[in-house]
Amino acid sequence: MEKKLKHLELIQGVINRMAHCSFLLKGWSVILVSGLFALAAKEANPLFVYLAYLPVIAFWVLDGYYLYQERLYRQLYSKVRKMEASNIDFEMNANSFNGKDGCTWSGSIMSKTMFLFHGILVLTVIIVMFVCLTIKGGANG
Repeated sequence: MEKKLKHLELIQGVINRMAHCSFLLKGWSVILVSGLFALAAKEANPLFVYLAYLPVIAFWVLDGYYLYQERLYRQLYSKVRKMEASNIDFEMNANSFNGKDGCTWSGSIMSKTMFLFHGILVLTVIIVMFVCLTIKGGANG
């Protein structure tokens, strides 16, 4: 039973690291987008707003990867939880669960929580882009 608990602790550690990385990634995404908005306002250059799309999209994809890995390891955790203690081999490869129960990288990227958080960031960039274009167009007209 002790081997089983240790194996579950190892898997839980991986799950916690993935969740922590995802949390940090969301913070960095907001910080970078805000910084680019500040540069766009300071320099009166809408190019910085366009550049905001790069970190938003890149971090969305990377955040989806962390969620995908977290889901794989949750399935591994569930498998180990149901195993007999004598069969514990400390296997940490969760790739065998890829595609099972809808667990895919693309599915994780488009999950409700990802779409809500990162979609709002994309929408914010779009709104700021249109505001910048309107202000720039109004100043020229």
